Amino acid sequence: MVGILLVSHSLKIAQGTLELIGQMTKGKVRIDIAAGTADNRLGTDAQMIKQKIEKTHSGDGVLVLVDLGSAVISTELAIENLDEPLKSTTLIADAPFVEGAVVAALEASFGKNLEEVKKLTEDVKKYSKLG
Repeated sequence: MVGILLVSHSLKIAQGTLELIGQMTKGKVRIDIAAGTADNRLGTDAQMIKQKIEKTHSGDGVLVLVDLGSAVISTELAIENLDEPLKSTTLIADAPFVEGAVVAALEASFGKNLEEVKKLTEDVKKYSKLG
C-alpha cells in the first residue's frame, strides 16, 4: 500500500492534518509527518524527511504532500539522497496540503498504486469549494 508523508513547516499543522486523515482512514494507511526543525522552530529538515520516507515506505511507494514551496526543496534533497528503489518510488504531489492529504490517504486506502494516488491527489486543484 502507498504510504503518505506530510511535510510541513509547522508541527501543529502536520499533526492536525494527520489526525483528520487518520480518523478518515482508520489506520489502514501508513502515514507519517516530517514537520518543523529539530530545535522546534518553523521549517523543514531534509534529513528528517529522508528518515520519514524510509520509515513510511512499504514497497509500494510514498507520496509526499508539502505545505509551502521551500518544503519542496527540502523534500527534493531528501529524495535525491535516498537509495533505490526508494528514490524512484517516492513522489511529491502538487496539491493543496490538507485537501490533497485527505484524497491521497483515501485513495491509498482503496489500494490504488502510486501513480494513481498522485494523479487523483493533484486533481484536487481542479475543484472549487464554492461550486
